[in-house]
Amino acid sequence: MKLKLPSGTFDAYLFDCDGTIADSMPLHYLAWRTALAEWNCSFSEDLFYAWAGFAVAKIISILNEKHGLDMPVEEVARRKEELYLEAIPNLRAVPEVLEHINLQYGRIPLAVVSGSTRESVSASLRFLHLLDKFETLVCAGDYKEGKPDPEAFLIAAARLKVKPESCLVFEDGELGMVAAEAAGMATVKVPSRRARL
Repeated sequence: MKLKLPSGTFDAYLFDCDGTIADSMPLHYLAWRTALAEWNCSFSEDLFYAWAGFAVAKIISILNEKHGLDMPVEEVARRKEELYLEAIPNLRAVPEVLEHINLQYGRIPLAVVSGSTRESVSASLRFLHLLDKFETLVCAGDYKEGKPDPEAFLIAAARLKVKPESCLVFEDGELGMVAAEAAGMATVKVPSRRARL
């Protein structure tokens, strides 16, 4: 399967991490299920994929409201991250995206824009031997409004000193696609793992 890129030349490529560069969504979902089960909280796989792009803390807050629970956000977030990091040896890159990273590395600046924590993103990229290919990482905590707000993508463009309209964004999540388009950027939809299989 090849990714279909929009026509034109771009001055920078911005990538989501989970589900886009890293085939990490199944590992994240297992970490979520295990962490939330400790609080008797359910989280369906469909909802997990629909919320791709939300920051960890936001997901826990929404689940608290939805289920009338009082899970400690920081504690549950820390536990979920711990479980994900334990699973990292099973991580693989998405080959169709890796191809474009390798093709453009050293030619144009590359950045990662993620709803995950810097620790989680760095750990994933380090394990995949990709961390040094990106000039900047924009992660949870670097912006006030997460995806679908364009703020994170605009921060990445500013850090790379590139106009938003000359950036190409690789995304697997709907929220990320909406955010990138709101930032005035061209997009490439990376099929979800389910779609690829």
